[in-house]
Amino acid sequence: MFDRENREKKAKTMVAVLSDFLGSNLQSLSVLDAGSSTGIMANYLAKYFGNVIGIDIDEKAIKYARNNFTKENLVFEMGDSMHLNFPQNIFDIVICAHVYEHVPDADRLMTEIHRVLKPGGICYFSAGNRLAVKEPHYNLPFLSVMPRYFAHRYMKITGKGKFYYERHLSYWGLKKLIRNFEQIDYTKKIIENPGLFYTDYMIKYGTTKSALARLIVNYAYWICPGFIWLLRKKM
Repeated sequence: MFDRENREKKAKTMVAVLSDFLGSNLQSLSVLDAGSSTGIMANYLAKYFGNVIGIDIDEKAIKYARNNFTKENLVFEMGDSMHLNFPQNIFDIVICAHVYEHVPDADRLMTEIHRVLKPGGICYFSAGNRLAVKEPHYNLPFLSVMPRYFAHRYMKITGKGKFYYERHLSYWGLKKLIRNFEQIDYTKKIIENPGLFYTDYMIKYGTTKSALARLIVNYAYWICPGFIWLLRKKM
């Protein structure tokens, strides 16, 4: 939550992807960062977009964001992403970055995002895959693929916590989740050109890791550990 360097790197990728798709005129666009946490990414986005609103259900995170980030075009509000307190068709862009697995009802989350987006609006959707070898929140192998009963006990045995709350979906589950949107896949583009999208700190082009990632996205996409998709609300 407080890792500013890492979260700003992720925000830099968001700007690069959205700029690549939408063009350079971002200053006229409104953004909702759903699940903005401590506001680090929303603060970065506010340098490029016209208006940015960050919402989160975590009161301490919102308080931190308000105390540390102040811009005229940046607002932080307490809010539940499953019940957005905004009228329909109001935002050009909604950021949903690794949020779906944390909410009780991911379908409700995506319904709300669809509702508040303008026709033709874009949701920047980054999502982990349940079939990833290592669970990203706790760095435990195979945690996300286990039945809940065993996952809870795995957490206790390893000293990571008492319960495993996250609910990751497989590639096919994610496709069902986003069924009401038009999907534009940027995962492959990012792996093919990490320098353009500022992800070479994770996958540097020309390395063994990069070659393996390219093989996976081209021949076994369903086991890719994470995805970055743009979801467009149909006109």
